[in-house]
Order: sequence, then structure tokens, then C-alpha cells
Amino acid sequence: MPPSIEIAVLLLGVLALETRRSASALHIQQTFASPNQTNNFVVDPVSRKVYLATVNTVYQLNGTLSIEVEKRTGPVEDNLLCHAPQLPQAPCEHPKSLTNNHNKLLKLDREQGVVVVCGSVYQGFCELRKMENISEIAVEFPHKGEKTVFPSMLNIAANHPNASTVGLIFKSHGGNTRLLVGATYTGAGTQFFPKNHSKEDLRFENTPEIAIRSLNIKDLSRLFTYDINPSEDNVFKIKQDVKTKNKLDFVHAFMQKTYSYIAFNNDAKMGLKESQPNSILARICLDTENPRKPSGPESRKLTESYIQMPLQCGFNGNIYNRLLSVYPAEIHTDEGKSTEPYLFGVFSKGDRKSALCAFKFGDIEEEIRQGRRNCSNSPSSDVQVLDSVIQGSGAACIQKGNLVLQPDQLDCGAAHLQHPLALRRSLRAIPLVEYPGLTSVSVDNVHNHTVVFLGTSNGRLRKLTLLANMTVANQWTLKLAAGEPVHHIMTFDPNDSYFLYLMTSYHMLRVKVADCDQWRSCGDCLGAGDAHCGWCTLENQCTIQKECAQGLLARSWISMSEGPQQCPSMTLTPPEISIAADIKDVGILINGSVPDLVGSRVECEYEPGFSTVATVHLDYGPAQIQTCPLLPRENYQPILPGTDHLTVTVAIKVNGTFVVSGSFIIYDCERTGAIHPKTSCVSCLSTRWKCYWDPDMYQCVSSKDESKHNLLENVASCPRLVASEVPPSPSGMAQDFTLSLSNIQEREDLECDFGTEQQYEATWLNISAVRCSGVTLSTNQRSQVYYLNLKRRGYFSPQGEDVFVDSPQPMRVEVYNCGVGSSDCSQCWGREDQGHLCGWCENKCRPRDDCQSIRDPCPAPEIHKISPLSGPLEGGTLLTVQGRNLGRRAGAVKVSIGDVLCTLQPELYIVSVELVCVTGSSAHDRAYLVQVDVDQSGTGTSKEIFSYLVPKLLSIEPTKGSRAGGTIVIIRGEHLDIGSQVRVMVNNTLECTIIAKTDESIECTMPPALQAHTDSLTVSVCVEFENVPCQSAELSTAYTYEKNPTISSIYPKKSYLSGGRTITVSGQGFDLVQSATMDVLEIGEKRCTVVSPFTITCPSPASSQSQQTSAQFILNGILYTGDSPFTYDSEEEEEEEPHKGHFPLEYVEDPQFFTANKEKLIKHHPGEPLTLIINKGPTDLDLVPEEYSVMIGSYPCNISFHNDQLFHCTINGLLSSSERELPVTVQVGNFRHTIAKVQLGGSELAIVVSIVVCCVLLLLCTVALVVYCTKSRRAERYWQKTLLQMEEMESQIRDEIRKGFAELQTDMTDLTKELNRSQGIPFLEYKQFVTRTFFPKMCSDYEKSLVQPAYENDGLGPRVLPETHPLLQDWQATNTTKPNVEEGITLFSTLLNNKHFLVTFVHALEQQKDFAVRDRCSLASLLTIALHGKLEYYTSIMKDLLVDLIDASASKNPKLMLRRTESVVEKMLTNWMSICMYSYLKETVGEPFFLLLCAIKQQINKGSIDAITGKARYTLNEEWLLRENIEAKPQNINVSFQGCGMDSLSIRVMNTDTICQVKEKILEAFYKNLPFSQWPRAEDVDLEWFDSGSNSKVLQDLDNSSLMEDGRKKLNTVFHYKILEGASLAMSMKDKRDNTLGRVKDLDTEKYVHLVLPHDDLTETKRSHRQSHRKKVLPEIYLTRLLSTKGTLQKFLDDLFQAILSIPPDRPPLAIKYFFDFLEEQADKRGITDPDTLHIWKTNSLPLRFWVNILKNPQFVFDIEKTDHMDACLSVIAQAFIDACSISDLQLGKDSPTNKLLYAKEIPEYKKRVQCYYKQIQEMAPLSEQEMNAHLAEESRKYRNEFNTNLALTEIYQYAKRYRNQVVSALESNPTARRTQLHHKFEQVIALVEDNIYECCSEA
Repeated sequence: MPPSIEIAVLLLGVLALETRRSASALHIQQTFASPNQTNNFVVDPVSRKVYLATVNTVYQLNGTLSIEVEKRTGPVEDNLLCHAPQLPQAPCEHPKSLTNNHNKLLKLDREQGVVVVCGSVYQGFCELRKMENISEIAVEFPHKGEKTVFPSMLNIAANHPNASTVGLIFKSHGGNTRLLVGATYTGAGTQFFPKNHSKEDLRFENTPEIAIRSLNIKDLSRLFTYDINPSEDNVFKIKQDVKTKNKLDFVHAFMQKTYSYIAFNNDAKMGLKESQPNSILARICLDTENPRKPSGPESRKLTESYIQMPLQCGFNGNIYNRLLSVYPAEIHTDEGKSTEPYLFGVFSKGDRKSALCAFKFGDIEEEIRQGRRNCSNSPSSDVQVLDSVIQGSGAACIQKGNLVLQPDQLDCGAAHLQHPLALRRSLRAIPLVEYPGLTSVSVDNVHNHTVVFLGTSNGRLRKLTLLANMTVANQWTLKLAAGEPVHHIMTFDPNDSYFLYLMTSYHMLRVKVADCDQWRSCGDCLGAGDAHCGWCTLENQCTIQKECAQGLLARSWISMSEGPQQCPSMTLTPPEISIAADIKDVGILINGSVPDLVGSRVECEYEPGFSTVATVHLDYGPAQIQTCPLLPRENYQPILPGTDHLTVTVAIKVNGTFVVSGSFIIYDCERTGAIHPKTSCVSCLSTRWKCYWDPDMYQCVSSKDESKHNLLENVASCPRLVASEVPPSPSGMAQDFTLSLSNIQEREDLECDFGTEQQYEATWLNISAVRCSGVTLSTNQRSQVYYLNLKRRGYFSPQGEDVFVDSPQPMRVEVYNCGVGSSDCSQCWGREDQGHLCGWCENKCRPRDDCQSIRDPCPAPEIHKISPLSGPLEGGTLLTVQGRNLGRRAGAVKVSIGDVLCTLQPELYIVSVELVCVTGSSAHDRAYLVQVDVDQSGTGTSKEIFSYLVPKLLSIEPTKGSRAGGTIVIIRGEHLDIGSQVRVMVNNTLECTIIAKTDESIECTMPPALQAHTDSLTVSVCVEFENVPCQSAELSTAYTYEKNPTISSIYPKKSYLSGGRTITVSGQGFDLVQSATMDVLEIGEKRCTVVSPFTITCPSPASSQSQQTSAQFILNGILYTGDSPFTYDSEEEEEEEPHKGHFPLEYVEDPQFFTANKEKLIKHHPGEPLTLIINKGPTDLDLVPEEYSVMIGSYPCNISFHNDQLFHCTINGLLSSSERELPVTVQVGNFRHTIAKVQLGGSELAIVVSIVVCCVLLLLCTVALVVYCTKSRRAERYWQKTLLQMEEMESQIRDEIRKGFAELQTDMTDLTKELNRSQGIPFLEYKQFVTRTFFPKMCSDYEKSLVQPAYENDGLGPRVLPETHPLLQDWQATNTTKPNVEEGITLFSTLLNNKHFLVTFVHALEQQKDFAVRDRCSLASLLTIALHGKLEYYTSIMKDLLVDLIDASASKNPKLMLRRTESVVEKMLTNWMSICMYSYLKETVGEPFFLLLCAIKQQINKGSIDAITGKARYTLNEEWLLRENIEAKPQNINVSFQGCGMDSLSIRVMNTDTICQVKEKILEAFYKNLPFSQWPRAEDVDLEWFDSGSNSKVLQDLDNSSLMEDGRKKLNTVFHYKILEGASLAMSMKDKRDNTLGRVKDLDTEKYVHLVLPHDDLTETKRSHRQSHRKKVLPEIYLTRLLSTKGTLQKFLDDLFQAILSIPPDRPPLAIKYFFDFLEEQADKRGITDPDTLHIWKTNSLPLRFWVNILKNPQFVFDIEKTDHMDACLSVIAQAFIDACSISDLQLGKDSPTNKLLYAKEIPEYKKRVQCYYKQIQEMAPLSEQEMNAHLAEESRKYRNEFNTNLALTEIYQYAKRYRNQVVSALESNPTARRTQLHHKFEQVIALVEDNIYECCSEA
């Protein structure tokens, strides 16, 4: 089949699919379908031809997209590593293969009549084809025999399908045509170049990224060359070594003014920073006019004018950083006064989100001018020379003094700026719209409105109308080819901008940009907001202006901007016409925008289809007046019975077309009076048209007659009956009625009419009153109302009806019957309130006159039934009491339940028999009888008991369900069915619909979740009684909304007609499905079974015929409609599928089965196995053996073999039956079919056929092919080579860092072994950790006072540190005051456990100015100790106080919250974190932290340490660095410790160590396995040295042998005593401490010196004094030792940070998750969406509040010594941790402190870890309040009775006592506290405690 026929077939299919009219403002006009993927298209503005390039084919189409010419361009034999075959003498050694030719460039050159067609094959070769016939070559290039052809002339476009190419054709000033090309580099090192090839890149060897080439077909020798000399100035080529940093992906090239703009993305930056823009707009000046050097052939250098700037779409982290499509357009922005050029662009980011941004070309040009100005005059960081380009390697921006650049130089560069420039500052724009999946944009200016067209990745075209302020006014969507992305170039038809050409993956489309005729009225047309559409007045239709025949005439086409108020309208005069009037014409005033009607045929068309010719009287301006003759009366429709007028429609037709319509009314006054007989005069004179009342004829007339002068015109003058009140009267009693009259003549004959057959004469009393006498009215009902009217006797209307006097307000006469409807005494007497004078006598209800002597009270009330029988304590239950004699009126009845009043509801009271009251509240649960008290009748008591009960909720099942709702939950509890109204509320807003309820359970259906989350959402479910909002925790529980179940597919997709086939539904979340139903459209429903969370099975229903249908599913009673994958786009267009949630299901004929030979009778001998061969008929059901079963009689037949045509079934057992024949039945689902019968036995001889099947076992001899390959030898050689390399590497390890690390690793390994052998890490106990963390200042004071004298006069060595903290000791009051004090403290504890008191107490103290920060921290810690046993309560208090703190900070600067610890709650948070994180600290972080501390200590001790200043060779802190080169050597000494019980140890010391330093190292070696608190101090021991002569000498820091240096005494060292390697020393405890010399570091630096003099850099005299014997060296040279120490410790620091910032799966940080969720919840409530704010809150809560505190204070965790030097090192580490948690970038330079510089390189990686940690916490499963409370309760239980809570309470009491008046005042001003008498209780505490003086420690 030829390609054209294939395309025609495809085209027909697409047109059949796509010609459906869309309800949008767009319409597909023509479509062309391509069998291959489309690449590019171009439209000829003159011939309207469309040239379309696809893979391997180019097409020439006409303006309606029909094929004129097609030409195949591929596939061709090619190889990426071969030159183009057009290159002479260019053989290729690589094999070629068929390669698809993707079009890369398609450009039209009308002047030369050629189309430039460039493909991806032959290294991006271009052809020049004829415009008239694209299948023909216009110019052969290169010309045959041409030898001067270079690769650069052939390699033009990108040679890879996925690499970009853009182009632009223009004419230079000399008239030469040129081609500007931008192409992505695809050479070696890129993803496009063949891998594993070391050949040099032949493709882009010399080809630049951007080049201007010759396109003059008259000069073939220079065709496609860079024709400006020198050539390198006409190209833009990126240097080879930086191409990986400049991966240019070109988007579009276009002209604006005389400039060429190229838009591209730098893909090398993609993925590095999502927040950084990677889109770039470059500009090049083209030589199209005003050449600067007309004398020369070249006038402009590409690189001289090249300048680029980044484009940024979006702000504040929400940046769309990839450009997809651009479109320049002139648009109106200031209410239509002028146009301004804009550049519109579609940008995207990584998550499919995309946006439209607009940039002013004026801003672009100004930025370029300012950039060149800055580069020339004031060099700044905003502009730089583009050094990545070969031409950019010259001078940078250099200041040129006062050089003033001319405008042309600012726009296009100057002589001294001959290099490409790059602006560094982005041109920014705010997104106009944000949608998912945008791919392309085009913009048009339509009637001063900006209309934007956006293509999408899923085959949609969006149309947007923008207002002048660039906001969206309206939008529409058109569905194109489904699922095919729209190409990024869209073009308007050059001859008709109402059509848009666009391209999808396989379609070329011509879309009409407006579909106006869908709007039928002018208001709808102009109100739709489509700028293309307007109202064509004289054609009466909505059109585009071009399609309105008179559209160019004034006022003939109304645009959207004129508005609906300009729509034509008409006013008729007169608007109402009497049917009796003689009016010939009607006047018509036409308003709105209507053109002049001079010369037009104007007609008035009336409703039935009759027309009259109109006469135009006034025809100018906006209003036009004309008259129309009226039709004869007989041509109108008759006035309908019961009505008095007729509405006649009039339409104005101009030249046969309706333009505007209106209506007038024809009325009949006689009918007006007739249709209202009781108010005929009033109705007559009240109409909106003019009528008159004839009092003589008693009728309504339409006009005045000269013969009648007494016609009435005013309603007030109508004769009428004045209504009056008449009391009810008993039935059958005769009575008189006096009636008042108005405007009526006396002595008229009138009759009283009650609507009965009996008429009564009206007797005149005076001129305005008559009487109706002897009227007897009866009724057999309880009450009946009669209406009294006056009738004129002897007068009748023309219709023969009675004539009445007007009664505007009818006169009511009520008649009652006492004997009806009153069954008891109370009901009878109760009728008095209604005016019924009845009485109860002779045990019945009679008229009062018959019972005058009887006035006995009614019997006592009787209660027959009460409902309900129980209610909640809070009351509010509607209690219904039914009985007899329950009062005669509501005011006389009182109801009570015991002593609780029940408030009667008068509106629900039914006299005597039923009353409803609202129960009052009860203090406790109890049961009472109901009493009804009736005035004067006594009291009635119920037989049933009403109970006040306390309901309780115990459980809910299930605890989770889908967000769509429908889950049936069962709530179990106690007393759930009490009261008159029970509701189950979800989050106090939604109601769970109750299905059934009992006393123990409620079954209800959950509503759908309100919030549109996709993740789980936990809500509260509460049982409410009597509409009282839920407040009790016992009535509330948690329920979780999970993500809705999703159905992905069903299988099989076919069912047989009989049904019953198992349809397997696959998806996710089916564990939330309780009930499932499959509904097959037009066939029926079937219940389904949930098999697993991923599978549901449904039997198919039976169908009567084969058909294609679809199935939908009802999950939990909710119709499944699918799950949209894009939740962030609330305005997403209609679903991809027309029926989301529908799954195709086809019904086919039932399967057919028959035996092998189709026999109906099978003979079988009993006792033998039976095998049946059953054939299957042809079917495409794809049945599997599990789907069918075979039965022989009642015996199942097992299927043993199966294929597509047949299956075997076998019965091995004995067939026995009383019947001779057994049916063989095959069942598939509901389909059952008997295919044959098995005949058992019979009279014939059984023929035993023994078939011996010999199974021939073919023994396959396994040939073991042992392949001895040489891999083992190769491996051996490789191993030996590796060993040699390792030996060479080891010999080169000489630097200090590696050697130090190796030594430290050895030390750390020994340390780890020692830890494993001994008692391990010296963790402090929990109580000591808590007190040191909570009271750091106090703990330090206690240890100083208690630890120092611990060993004084103690010869027994070290001992355990005693429990010194008062909070860890028992508290005792003095004997005299003990009872009162203990009682007061107990009462105070109870008060603190009251949330209202505690919160008020804290706020009251914090408001006091003298309540300092230290007091606040102390109070917070004391509260933590006091409430440690109730951490759940403590947490709730902390959250309440935090909410107050957040509210206070949110109004100021929320980022500053929790930054410091200045309030009670901030310290409470610190303590809470310490408690919750202790286990994690001990189990996870403790070991790496301790190893880091040991590493720091050992690293410091490896070098020299000045004993006085503390400065050392190895440190992390610059201030503690020993900045001199001290010659020090390590040596080992053997030391024995008398009384220690250990052998002598070898100790490693430095020869520069003082004796005190040696002692400390010896003590550390002997006591390293004990906590530091048990070590002796260096001052408490003596050290003796035994020299070679067995002489001993006590070593001291200072003795008679000490030397003097610079006037100071120098401390003795190992070197001073000349102690040799391996010397023996002995250590012993002193008998008595010698206080002559204190701690070495406390010595006076003016008198003593160790290694260096202090502050020697500040004192010149001392420096000059030392120059004779100290070498002068710059001290900064030793800063590298900081790096050495850092490198050695890096592994341990990384391990520590990893432990802190990771989440162990077995120990997730529940408290952190809980608290971070709390912070996010608070931020959401206050609308805080800035992620930086949340990051800061989290950082201030955990890392800065807890971890930094621990890092700086290891003594809080371990029983170790923290020296000043170690403290300095830990400060540097803590600073690095703080910087890692910060969100601001560090601005570091050479003057920055080393503390920040040291870890500057690691900070970004640490920051990523912090952000990842926060993200992991956020992604953890949410923690419910119950789970957190259980965790906190466990923490409380774990450390119960560890602290002296009474002492903490006593200390808190001291604050309460100190601020007593302020606390009382705060409690009194709090309504809740005042209601619960908290201030009195507080005063009681004060009174109890202050009765006596007591003693207690107050240091806590």
C-alpha cells in the first residue's frame, strides 16, 4: 500500500475520532495524521502551503492540510563515526546500518524559493529543496566534482534524534541571505556519542554551537560556510575542556527588531539546584540595516554583540528552571492605549509542574545596556566575559575611565568589548499561570485583549484570556490527539489569525481559535469572556468579527470589551393595551449597539407568525425609534379562562433576520372583575393597567363613558364589608351578627351568605351597619370555620353568577362542638384557651351552659408511658410523657425527675394526653420516677423509672477506613442508647450515619474526609448526646482516614453469557474495603469478595446477549470513580478517559464441550479407573483448568491434563450407583451442560483391555565439559601486581596526618578492646543526667564543694562520689510542723495537677518584671521534677504554653521563636527533650560520642602541652594552638602504684611533660576502667624515681633544681630530670596533702613558665630579650596542625553526626516525630507556609536545644573529666553542628574565624544530612495521642521514685509564696479558675504551709 493511501486511512480514522465538537471555545478544523513521528513544520504566508517534516519523510500540504507532495528522506545507511558521504575522499572504516533520519531544521526562504531541510543523518547534513515541489532538490550541494568541501560546510545540524537544533534565516545589509544555526554539541564526552569509542570525534570536530552561515545559492562555493573573516568571529564555540559544564539545549531562535534572540537551557546545571534557573536568553545583533562600516563586506562580529542573561520564572524556592517554549508578542497592557513587546515562555521543573511567565523586551534591552555600561565603566559582579567560549578568553571587564558608550555600542558591543558577555543577575518574572505538563505557548492580541494558547504533554490545548494586569479572566480546553504532547512551536495562520497551526507527536492540526456559535444569545456571547467572539447584531448570532458580514460597520459587531450592556434591547409604547381600545400602532425604542437601519427592510413579527412593516422615525446615535402597526384582534391568541390578559411577543427583523425582541400586554378589565367575585372592585382598581369600576352595573370597565360620571378609580372608594372579630359559638345555637359597611348605599337588598344553602336577610341598622338575625350554624367536627359574605339580592353578573359586596378581608365565624375531640376532663376544660366554652359533667364534655353548677376539679394526672427511659447526666433529653388528664394548659403543668426539674416545651404540648420536656442536669448517675404536677388536679407518678447514666466509649472497629467514606464502624461501649438524640460526630463537623444502635454498640457509616490529602489523616470520632458537643475523653476515640483504594485492572476481561465467571480485580488498599459490588452496565450487579489487600474477586452476572459493556465497582457503598494522579492541580482538565472508573468487559457465547467422538453414551465397567477426553469448542475466553469442573453423577472427575483444545479427567475410585447411567456434567461458573452419560456394567461380557504402557527411560549421558580457563592464572598475576603497588604506596606514607591517624587508630582499637573487657562506657545514671541537665549551674557548685575534700586524710584510695544533689535525697519537715506542711504540699501538688491553675500560675509569674530568666529556668526544671511521674500531663501543659508562645511570636517574627531560653516553656521543652532522648542518647549516640572524646584527649596528649597556658601542639581551636615548634620526644617509663593491687605498667610520656602531667597520665592508665569521680587527683600522690644506682628521688614540678628563664621559674620536666627510656618509677598516696603548690594552671604566669611565655606577641621588650635563643618564625605557619587534628578526628566526628542524624528502625525517635508534627500543625493553623520557618523551629527545638548542649557538656552524660582544652575543641565541633543546621549559606573568606573555616567544606554535606533527617521524620507514620501517651507513661514508670518531688514542690511553693498576690489576682480574673474556686484552694495552701517554720534545703 503506498504511503499516501496509508496516510489517508489514518487521516479518516483521526477525523472520525476528533471531529466531535468540544464544549470549549476552540474547534479542530483540519487534521493530518502522520505514520511517523513529527519533527518540525513551517507555513508559507503567501501560498499558505504547510511543510511538515517527520522521521524519514517530508510533506507538502495545502492550507487545509491535504497532501500535495511527499518525499521519503530515510532511513539511510549511516554511522555516527563516519563523515557525510557528500564529503569527497572520505572513506569510513566503521560498519554502516539503516538509520532513521530525524528532521532537525526546517526553514523557508521565500526570496530564493527554497526550503532548508536538515536531518540527523550524515552528521547533520542540510538540503535545499524547491518550495513549489519539496520532493525536488533546488540546489545540488556540494556540486559534483567540487573538491574544496570541508566538514564544517556539511555538519550543520545536530546528528542525534534527541539533540536540539534551531535556526533563523535573515538578509544581511549587503543583500546576502544568511542562516543562523544553534545546535547541541554531540561529540565525545556527551551522552549522544557512541560509548567505548576512543576514536577522535568526527562530528563536531570544528563545528561551533552557534554559527552564522552563508545561504546565498548563487555562490555555491561559499554555501553554508562561515563567510565573515576572520571566520572565528562569526561563530560561538565552547572550549573543549568546559563542554561538560555547558550542555546547551536550544529551544527557539527568533527575530525582534534587528536582533536575533536564542533561547536555550544549560542542562549541565540541571539537578544541581532546583532553585537555580538554568534557562538562558542570548542576543545577537544582525546586520539587517544601518551597517556601521558600509565600506567593508563585513560589519558585525557575532561574538562582539553576543550577550546572554538567565531567565527566572518564579520566586522564593518555587522556581521553574527549565525553558520549554517561547513566543514574542505585542500586547496591550494599559487599557488598550498602546502595545508593548513581551516575551512569553513556558517553564517547567522536575515534578511535571510548569508555568507561564512573561518578560518585557524593554526590560531585556535595558538589562543588556546596563550590563555593557557596567562592564565598561564600573566593573561589577553583575556582568562577566563568557570565558567558556573560545572567543571569550580575552580581557575581562576593565574600567575605561569616563568613556561614554554610544547607544549602538550599548546595544551591540564596542571595539574594546569584543568578547561575548554574560549577565549574572537573572531577569525575573512571576508565573502568570501554573499548570502540570505545559509544553508550548503562542500569544495573540485580539481586540486589545491578550489571548494565550498553551499546549500540554497529554494532548490538550488551553486557551486563556488575560486582563490588562496579566491575570487570567477565562480559560478553555480542547482535547487534541490523546496522550500526544504538543510540539513547542505553534504558529498562527499568516493569512488568518483565527486559525492556529500546531503539531503533536503524530498529528498536524489546524485549530480554529474560537467556536463562537455555541452561544445563542447576546448576553451569553459577551459574558463568556472570549475575546475572539462578539455579537453580530444584524445576523443575530455570536461570531468572530471576520465572519460578521457587516462587522466593519459601526455598532454592527459588539466586542467583549463593550460588555453585555450594549446588547440590543427594545421598549414598547404603550406597554399595555386594552382589548377594547382602538390603537393601530405601537411605538418601539431600540437601545444598545445597533447599526443605522437606513435602507434596511425592518419588520415587526408577532408571535403567531404575522409580520408588519415598521416605519423608522429617528435613526441616529445609540437609540432608534420606529412604529409598528398592530395586527387585527382576531389574529391574537384568545385570553385563557381564569386570566385577564395576554402577553404578545414582538420581534424586530432587519432584512429578514431577527435582531431584538420584546413584548406588550393585551388586557380585558371585565375579566379582571369576574375572576375575583368576592373582591371584584378592589381587584379591578388594583391592576397595573388602568381599569374603572361601574357601581351601577357592578362590573369592571376599561374606559370612561361620557354618559357615566360616577365611575370609581380609587380602591379606597370601593363598596366593601369591614371585617370584625366574632367569638366562637357552640354548634346549633342561634345568634345574630352585626356587620359594618363602607361606601355603600343604604337600603340595598343584601343577604348574609355563609357558604351554605341557608341564606339570611341583612337588616339595615344605620347607614353603615346591617344585622344578620337568627343565624344557626352547626358542625359535627371539633371546630369548623364559616366565612360570612354579603350578597346583592336579585343581581347577577354577565356570566350568571352572584354579585357580592367586596370583602378584602374575609369575616371568620368559628363554630365548635364540645362533644367531639375531648375524651377526658382536662381536654374538655382545656378548650377554654381556644374560646370554646365547654365543661366536663356527667363524665362527658358538654357546653358550659349545660354544666353551670358543676365545677369539680379534674382527676389527678395519669402517666401511661415515658420515653426514653434514660439520658445523660448533662440533661437536655427530650422526655415524652403520655397519659391522661395531663393538664388543661401548658402553664399549669410541672414535670420533675426526682428533684431534677424537666422544662416543659409548650409548642410540643398536647392538652391532657402528651407533653414533652427537656431534662435538667444531674450531679451523678441515678434513677427516679417521673412526676407530673397539675394545678388544682394533683400529682401523677410514672410506673417506669428514668435513669441518669454515664455513657462510655470503649472501642471502635475498624480503626481505619478509606477517605471516600462508606466504612461501617461498630462503636462499642456502655449506655450508648440513652437520651432522645444520639449522634456520632467526626471531628465535630461530619456525622457518621447511624444504621443501628443498642445499649452496648452503635453501628454507623463513616462520611468522606473533608481535607483532600492523599496520605493518612487521623480524626476524632465522638458520640454526642442531645446535640451537646463532645467534651469527655471517654466518649471520643481516634479513627484514621487512609488513602482510597485504587483499582488498576480487572482480569479476565471477558465473560460467558451464563455468568458466574470469577473476575479478579487488582489494585491497592483493599484491606479498607468491607463490601464490594461489581455493577455491569445494563446487565446487573453482583456481590464481590475481598481476598487480600490487593485482590477482589467478583462473579460476573448473566447476560441475555453478547455485547461489549463495562463494569464499575461500588466499594463500601461508594461508586469508585478512579484516583487522579495529579492532586496539586485543582483545575486539571477533564479526565483522560471519558469514563473514569469504568473497566471494559465483553460478554461472549458460553463455551462448548463434547466428548472425544461426540458420543452420547460411554460404557464403563465398574471397578476400573475411568478417563474421559473432553474437547473444547473454539472460544477466546482463555479458560484455565481451575475454572471448570466435571461431575459424573455425584462423583467429581479430576482434571489431569489440559491444553487449548481438550482436557482429560480421571476417576480412580470405584463408580457405584443404583442407577445404570450417570450423567457427565461440565460446569463453568453458572454454565452447566450435560455432554454424555456413562453406562455402568450391563449384560455383555466385559472386555478387559490391558494396556501396558512401557515407559522407555532414555538415560541422557551427561557430558561434563570441563573448561580450564586461564582466569585463575590471570587472577594470580593481577594479585602480585596489586601487592607491588601497595608496597610502593606504603613506602610513600610519610605525611603527618596519615601517621597520626594510624597511631590514633591503634590507640582507639586498644581503647575499644578495653571497653569490651571492662565495665564499658562510664554513663551517668539517669537521675544524675537529669539533675546535671536541668540544674547545670547548681550541679557545678555542688561538685566543687563536695568532690574536692573527698580524699582528704583518706589512705584507702578513691571512693564513689556520694549522692550530693538535694533532689535525690529524702525530704523531711520538722516534727512540729510536719502534719500541716505535708498536707499543704500535698494540696499544692493537687493544684499543680490542675491544668487551669498551672497555666495561669506560669503566666502570672512570667508577667513579673523581677522574675528573672534564671528563675524561669529554675521553675521549669522544678516543675519537670514535680511532674516527672505524669509526663503525659506535663506534655499537655508544655503544648498549651507553646501554643501561647507561638501566638505571641507569630504576630511579630515567627522565625525568632525558640531561639533562646527566656521563658518557662522553652526550658520545659529543653527538659522534655532531655527526658525523651535519654534512651536514644545512651543506646545510639553514647558510644560514638565517647569515642570522639577519647580520640580528642589522646590526640591532644600525643604532642606537647603547655601546663600553664594549656596550649597544645594538636588541637581544633586556634586560640589553644601552641604556635611554636617545641622539640619533644615520646618515651616509655615503668610505673608501679603502691596499694593499687596492679603490676607495674609501661606509661608513654613526652620528655617535655611536667611532673604533674606525668602523674595525670599514670593515674589515667591505672584508673581508666573506673569513673573519673573515683580517681585520685595528681596533688594527692607522690612520684619517686629510682635511678641506676638504686637511689630514689621524689619528683616535683618545682624544687631546688628548677631553672630560671626570662625571670621566671621554669617547671621541671622529664627532660629536666634526665629520666631515661624504660626508667622505673613508683607512685603512692600522700599521707597528708601538701598545699604549698596548687594546680599548675592556676600558677602566676609572671613567675612561672613551662614551654612558652604568655602573650609574647604583645610585649616588644620581652620579645627582644628572647631573640637570642628563640628562632623567629611566623606563628600562622602552625595553623595547618588544626587540619592535621581535624583529619585525624574526622571519622569519629562523622560517626557521631551520623548517629545523631539517623533514624534506627528499631528505635525510631517517637518524641521527635510527635513534636515536629505538632509544630507543623501549629504552622498550618496560622497559615505559615514558609518552609524556612518550620526548619528554624525544628532546629531550635532539637539540634540547638538538646544536641548542642550535650556536645558542649559531655559531663552531663559521662562520668569523665572535661578539661578546658577539651571544652575549646568541643566548641568548634558544636559550631560546625550549628552551621549544619542553619538554612543560610556561610559567607566565608580569608578573614573568617578558623572555627568556621575548619569545617566549611563538610558543612554542605552535613546540611544535606540535616534536611534528609527532617524529611525522614516527616515521612514517618503519624503518632496518635494514645501512642505518645503510652510512650510517655512508660518513661515515667521506668524512672519512678528517682527524685524528691516533695522538695521540688517546696521550691515551687517558694515562688508561689513570693508572688502570692499576683497569682491570686490572675486566678480571680480567669473565669474557669474562678468558677472552680482555685484561688481559695491556693490561699488554703499558703495558710497550711505558713502556720509553722520548716527547714529544707533551698538550693534546688
